[in-house]
Amino acid sequence: EFYRSGDYRGAIEAWTTILDEGQHSGAVYFNLGNAHYKLNEIGPSIYFYEKALQLDPFNSDISNNLAYARNATVDAIEPLPTSVFTRWYHGVTDLFDYEGWALWVIAWIVGFSVFFLMYYFGRSERLKRLFFVLAFSCLGMGIIALFLAYQVRSEQREDRPAIIFAESSEVLSEPTRNSDLSFVLHEGTKVQILARDGDWVRVQIADGQDGWMPMADLRPL
Repeated sequence: EFYRSGDYRGAIEAWTTILDEGQHSGAVYFNLGNAHYKLNEIGPSIYFYEKALQLDPFNSDISNNLAYARNATVDAIEPLPTSVFTRWYHGVTDLFDYEGWALWVIAWIVGFSVFFLMYYFGRSERLKRLFFVLAFSCLGMGIIALFLAYQVRSEQREDRPAIIFAESSEVLSEPTRNSDLSFVLHEGTKVQILARDGDWVRVQIADGQDGWMPMADLRPL
């Protein structure tokens, strides 16, 4: 009701109470992103769209609104070029999350067990050969799914994204105020956290540049 009446600040406060109670969902984060976007608060809107996308990665509405919000950011960062193999690899691994690949491992192993038992107790030579091939095909697919599940899990552990909340933030060469300026980032830009030193974090942007900035200027996802 707050949102429909144009009271976006009231809507944010109401939805935030859900998060304060220790509950969350893709819909709540999506609504928060929309409300912040209406207030032209680009950093928070991108942050909440990203949070929503983590819980609902195949939702086209979230992806579209996130793209609109990103277009409103100041920083134009060109990502590092990727090889065809890398794009193909991520195209496969991004099909499912860690839990999804784990379920496929179980499914393929069950398939292997069923076909192997049918092979073992079968009487027809032709069917035994068929069940043998199917059994070890399932085993092979299970091993591949297990490898992909492990890779996705490893990437999830290494993935430490954050969104810049400060209107502008200087990224320095060292975690001290008197060090050299490397570049400047603005509200809404997504970075990767590489390390932390007290109140400073070392971040990397999509084009490969990295440096140190105050922890207070960003919010981890």
